[in-house]
Amino acid sequence: MNESSPAREGSLDAPTRHPLEWKTPAFWEQAALDAELERVFHICHGCRRCVSLCQAFPTLFDLVDASTTMEADGVAKSDYVKVVEQCYLCDLCYQTKCPYVPPHPWNVDFPHLMLRAKAVRHRNGETTTAAKLLSNTRAIGRLASIPIVVEAVNWGGRNPVMRGAMEKTLGVDRDAQVPRYDSRTARKRLRHLREDDVAVPAGPTTGKVALFITCYGDYNNPQMVEDLATVLRHNGVQVKLLKKESCCGMPKLELGDLDSVEKYKNANLPLLAAAVDDGYDLIAPIPSCVLMFKQEIPLLFPGDAGVMKVKRAFYDPFEYLMQRHAAGLFKTDFKNELGKVAWQAACHQRVQNIGPKTRDVLNLVPGTEVVSIERCSGHDGTYGVKKATYANARKIAKPVETRVKNAAPNHFTSDCVMAGAHIANGLNDGTIAEHPISLIRKAYGI
Repeated sequence: MNESSPAREGSLDAPTRHPLEWKTPAFWEQAALDAELERVFHICHGCRRCVSLCQAFPTLFDLVDASTTMEADGVAKSDYVKVVEQCYLCDLCYQTKCPYVPPHPWNVDFPHLMLRAKAVRHRNGETTTAAKLLSNTRAIGRLASIPIVVEAVNWGGRNPVMRGAMEKTLGVDRDAQVPRYDSRTARKRLRHLREDDVAVPAGPTTGKVALFITCYGDYNNPQMVEDLATVLRHNGVQVKLLKKESCCGMPKLELGDLDSVEKYKNANLPLLAAAVDDGYDLIAPIPSCVLMFKQEIPLLFPGDAGVMKVKRAFYDPFEYLMQRHAAGLFKTDFKNELGKVAWQAACHQRVQNIGPKTRDVLNLVPGTEVVSIERCSGHDGTYGVKKATYANARKIAKPVETRVKNAAPNHFTSDCVMAGAHIANGLNDGTIAEHPISLIRKAYGI
């Protein structure tokens, strides 16, 4: 902490985010990293208002309280990794809790400090082979969705013996919800998509959308992508698929594998930028993928004009629909009521600073009551499936599960389908997590 900086409790200034200077040698220096970790840990220890967000902060505070000094300087630097391992980069501490984010002079960005620590560990060869494999979502999806292979993979995900083997070899907890794979991928389902609508601009939107269908949307939940395309077309929006996109890079970012993030960026950027140049807006159905292009990639490559062009054109699906609604171009010809809907607000959607647009669109459906649950699911990539962290993930999800139970809804939904499945698995009462865009299609009756 800079003792010469004016000490003040929090800040009234709008928060800002500094780019990650990962191309500089200083970023990778262990001594400099340890010094910054101790500085920020000292500030967090003196504040503690993030204690309920995730397991990273209780882990830190327990280490401090058990140290000889009962201050951050008493924590062994070798124990810093225990805190880093519990952070899954949800960003909620930065966006919703921390009073010391820049431009406050203390300049605390806890998630990006954790990312730096993960990156240093990865470059030092400390990432396990299993973690590297689990983060290759597109490669796994291509293999697992092959028609003959898919049944064996899905069977293995339900078989206790196979789950035991997965736990031993890949570190995937045998009780964790693992995704099913679909041989009828989103790309196969939408290969005959026609761009025959007349594009009508509305606000900042062009009325033409290129879908970044995502690894999960293509191989695990193609129905979600099909429903998104159907709802957009019902609202007079031209829709096309991007050709041969790569992973957005979020799974690699969570490992600290920034070189792979750059590789994926280099593969995706020409396709995305070309679509924008042709007058298309960009949409992905998974909040984490949207966040990559809106925030994380721009902060990693702040000087790249193409990255900034793509950032400006990228939308969350419901952010896009509300832009159309504001211009009077969103259809409200709903045929079916939805009743009570319990909606878990996904972390990576909340931190986009767009407001609860999903709730706002669902509320346009007559006969619909939305119960908003703004708590983390605890899933967050592989954190919610790994044996080492599964118990913590279940603990974090418990308050959400309780609120879903108490709501007794007709539908339970989350924009993050992985978070939704994780919560539904914890409920263990037959509840099925539905994507909100699928609920909108159901309300339209199309």
